[in-house]
Amino acid sequence: MEASGHGGRRALADEALTGLHVLADDDPRLPHDPVEQASRACEGGASVVQLRAKQATDSRVLEWGERIRALTRDANVTFFVNDRFDLALLLDADGVHLGQGDLPPDALPEAARKRLRIGRSTHDVAQARRALREGVDYVAFGPVFETGSKDTGYTARGLPALAEIAEIVSPLPVVAIGGIDAERAARACEAGARGVAVISAVAAIVERDEAVASVRRLARACRGGGE
Repeated sequence: MEASGHGGRRALADEALTGLHVLADDDPRLPHDPVEQASRACEGGASVVQLRAKQATDSRVLEWGERIRALTRDANVTFFVNDRFDLALLLDADGVHLGQGDLPPDALPEAARKRLRIGRSTHDVAQARRALREGVDYVAFGPVFETGSKDTGYTARGLPALAEIAEIVSPLPVVAIGGIDAERAARACEAGARGVAVISAVAAIVERDEAVASVRRLARACRGGGE
C-alpha cells in the first residue's frame, strides 16, 4: 500500500467522497442543463455533484457553477469541478476531478492543492499507482462496464479489475464509473468500490420525478440497500 500525499486530510475527506457521484454534463443532446441535473441529484440524495462541462464557454460554466454551488451547499452535498482547478477555486468548490489528459495533481499550484480535494480518473493499475504518488483524495476507475456516456478510449475493465484497484489504493476510496445502474452499483460496491459515478442514469432522464427516483435507487445501492 502506498500513502497519499495529503496525510491527515484523507480521513476527513473519505466520507464526503463516498457514495453516489452525479456528473452534471453539458452535452447539448441531453434534455436538461447541468444546473437542473444537479438539482435532481441533490434532491435524490447524491453525495457528490461534479460539474463536467466540455462544450460551454468559461463564462457559461461559471454561471452554472455558481448556481450549482448554491444548490450543493444548501443540500450539504460535495461539489467538484471537472478538469479545471482555476474554475474550481473561483466557484469555491470542494474539489477538482482530473482526467489522464489534464494537469497531473502534483503539478497544481500548492495553494490549489491545499484548498481543493482532488479526484483522479484511472483506467489501469499503472495509472492508479501513479495517482497515489500524486497525492489524490480519491481514485475513479473505469469504465467498469460498457458505456456510451463517456468515451475514455478504454474497453470495459470488469469487476475483478475494480477489486484489484480497490486493494491497491486502499485506504483511499475508489469510485467506479462506466455503465452504472442500481444493480451494477451494488455489484461494484461489493467488489470494493466506495462509490459510483453516473452521467446518463440521471442526465438522460426527461421527467424530474423519474430522475430523482433514479438517484435514490443508486444512492441506496451504494449503501448496500439494493434496488
